[in-house]
Amino acid sequence: MSRLLVKPAARQPVQRITPDSAGWKYVGFELYDLDAGEELELQQDGRELCLVVLSGTARVEVAAQRWDEVGGRGSVFEDRAPGAVYVPAGEAARVAAQSPLELAVCSAPGTGASGPARLIEAAKMSREVRGKGTNTRHVRNILPETEPADNLLVVEVITPPGHWSSYPPHKHDRDALPEESRLEETYYHRLDPSSGYVHQRVYTDDRSLDETMSAEDRDVVLVPEGYHPVGVPHGYTSYYLNVMAGPVREWHFHNDPAHEWIIEQAG
Repeated sequence: MSRLLVKPAARQPVQRITPDSAGWKYVGFELYDLDAGEELELQQDGRELCLVVLSGTARVEVAAQRWDEVGGRGSVFEDRAPGAVYVPAGEAARVAAQSPLELAVCSAPGTGASGPARLIEAAKMSREVRGKGTNTRHVRNILPETEPADNLLVVEVITPPGHWSSYPPHKHDRDALPEESRLEETYYHRLDPSSGYVHQRVYTDDRSLDETMSAEDRDVVLVPEGYHPVGVPHGYTSYYLNVMAGPVREWHFHNDPAHEWIIEQAG
């Protein structure tokens, strides 16, 4: 199996990606399934967190702040924003499941300068449609670069059956601002129905990295560098949660020149 493909565990956390396990410097990702009434303490020294309630409802406490009924959607495929709370570096969060809960914990190095902790309101999660035809996908920006954070960028994407996403293939692995920024990235995949899969390729220009994976429901794909398109088979709807971070908190990408004509033709 590819080192870039991480299968879910049968225990908690369901997923745990750390800089050490991924072999990189910035991005961390954890996934928890909690039953109603279960609680979880979360704190990572020197790292900021974005808690994303993918489905279910939670109470979140950070220091003297408390938010009840965070989230509320039945699944990631429901057309509504997730619940999300930003936790600055150095702060501890307590999460209490008020219903069965699917919780993503996104992390990156932080200084605490972007605090205090805050509930990320649904109205601030901008939505957009990208692409045309079978390249169409639906994007929700949970923690974009226009909102305060030290390093984290968090976004979720719905891709319809038979469509392509993160396409034409693009990359963001060079410190070459403003043309391109260097960002590590994780893809947390969900499928509807859950028996499905997507194909994701991660490759560099020189093909020193060139892997194509069949990612199933709840798998994580690591993107340390290179282009990383996703293809969704007929009959299945794809969801993925992206976590990105790097030396500069800006998203500037470079399309694979071999496929640039697709955008030019569509325009």
